[in-house]
Amino acid sequence: MKEERSIAAVVYCGDQYLLLKYGLGHWGFVKGHQEIGESDKETILRELQEETGITDAEIIGDFKTHFDYYFNFKREKIHKSVTCYLIESKTKRVVLSFEHEDYIWLPIEKALKLASFDNSKNILKKAVAYRKGSLDSFLNSKSK
Repeated sequence: MKEERSIAAVVYCGDQYLLLKYGLGHWGFVKGHQEIGESDKETILRELQEETGITDAEIIGDFKTHFDYYFNFKREKIHKSVTCYLIESKTKRVVLSFEHEDYIWLPIEKALKLASFDNSKNILKKAVAYRKGSLDSFLNSKSK
């Protein structure tokens, strides 16, 4: 079985999350393959720019999670391992690449309904929990 590795990101702006529509019809995250010599973070920032045109963004904290899935391509079964980061965009302006058919910014409840795969839904939930925990930690440290 062929093994592949990609880097992905949950991208948010304010209280909305970005989902991209792929050519096969599913909705998911910015995601791509790592080029030789790139770090994970360099890869996902490059992919974000290539797929959406967004450059005014930053990777948030130490959020990092993984998911795996399998798919068939040209009669070959492929195992894909994905490392996922959290990115805050300072803009909602998106210029799609040829890789995607559409995009949408949604509040979390609607993003969870539209995301096509359980892996994506679980990652979104983790990202929201991380953001909430970071905010709670920040607010608690300010009150002491």
